[in-house]
Amino acid sequence: MRNILNSILLVLAAASANHLMAQSDSRLAEIAARQEEKAAKAQPDEPNSVERGMLWFREEDPLRKFSAGIGGFRPKIGGLGAGTGFAAGLEYRKTDLTRARLTLRTAAQSTFRGDRKLDLQLSAPRIGSDKFFAEFYAVRHDYQRLNYYGPGPDSQKTGRTDYRLEDTAMDFTFGVRPLRRLTAGSSAGYVFNNVGHGTDSRFASTETVYSPAQAVGIDQQVNFLRAGVFAQYDWRDNPDGPRHGGNYFAQFSDYRDQTLGVYGFRRVDLEAQHYVPILNERRVFAFRAKSTLTDRGGDQSVPFYMQPSLGGAEDLRGYRPYRFRGNNLFVASAEYRWEVFSGLDMALFGDAGQVFDRRSELKIGNMESDIGFGLRFNQRDKTFLRLDVGFSHEGFQVWVKFNNVFKKGPVHTSSALGDF
Repeated sequence: MRNILNSILLVLAAASANHLMAQSDSRLAEIAARQEEKAAKAQPDEPNSVERGMLWFREEDPLRKFSAGIGGFRPKIGGLGAGTGFAAGLEYRKTDLTRARLTLRTAAQSTFRGDRKLDLQLSAPRIGSDKFFAEFYAVRHDYQRLNYYGPGPDSQKTGRTDYRLEDTAMDFTFGVRPLRRLTAGSSAGYVFNNVGHGTDSRFASTETVYSPAQAVGIDQQVNFLRAGVFAQYDWRDNPDGPRHGGNYFAQFSDYRDQTLGVYGFRRVDLEAQHYVPILNERRVFAFRAKSTLTDRGGDQSVPFYMQPSLGGAEDLRGYRPYRFRGNNLFVASAEYRWEVFSGLDMALFGDAGQVFDRRSELKIGNMESDIGFGLRFNQRDKTFLRLDVGFSHEGFQVWVKFNNVFKKGPVHTSSALGDF
């Protein structure tokens, strides 16, 4: 009897299992049918306008095409003196002269205010065994309204005046690369200067407010013959957008007054940059210290428009351009940069600096300072646009520049503006 009951239970269990499997198969078939029905009715996912724009920007790469130009011609944005406003023009570059051993570059730019810059560069970046290089550079500036606040670190914000500066400079440079990262060389040039009446109707012209003792050379036009030497050690991973490494250079220049014989001076430029990456180089600490020192023999003087200056988009970013002028200067900057997403970095920065006549005047307590934040727009690991906002006790300044905040190396031009 027990065997009969066990057989009946086994038959019932098998029937129940078959029923459940049939239901499961039926349910799976129903789900599959519904999925096929939905797939037949589904439409392809259309990206929105923002997504389409991002896809186009990535695939077409308009910034690269814009900077590459056509037939050697390309737009030239920025590069004029601080405070002159938005500058635009046309540049021509030809790199395949004499079997790619010679490069020609020339550009013409202007601002809405009428400031102009013309320059010509003929360079041989690799001569002989590729250890030598040579360059000829000529530049013409016509700046309608440059700021002058008076001499020294105690000048007042309310003392703002303006003057016009026209200069034409020519420079020859020859250098050598004894090591892969080390460059050294010498340069010689001539600069013609002309200082005139400022054209900004909001401010008095410099010569009507400051005497020749306060604005040395305001009443006299002086031309200079210049000779100098320089050395640079650069071990940055990428000079156009460094993430680690350092860049250190020194330059000595001897300016000799060829017009009156009373404005000769010697100048030393020193600069050190260092970059410390963290978190897979997505965050970078950038440090820069720079000093310019001049030495005048006997009764010689440095014209005010040839004096080193502080204030602007490159050093004290919380102050107006050329806010402080003196015979010597020191400035230090620190930035903390981090990558927001590919192509955009943000930065927090602080600057501190001072102009001075005697070394004993240089003290931390006497320095002007500022803090601020900025954006760095990158394309192919190169910063093509920089936005900085700096705050100081004199207010705030907004800077839009088409370059890195720290220079690549020595300025080999005789021009007083140093915007090569």
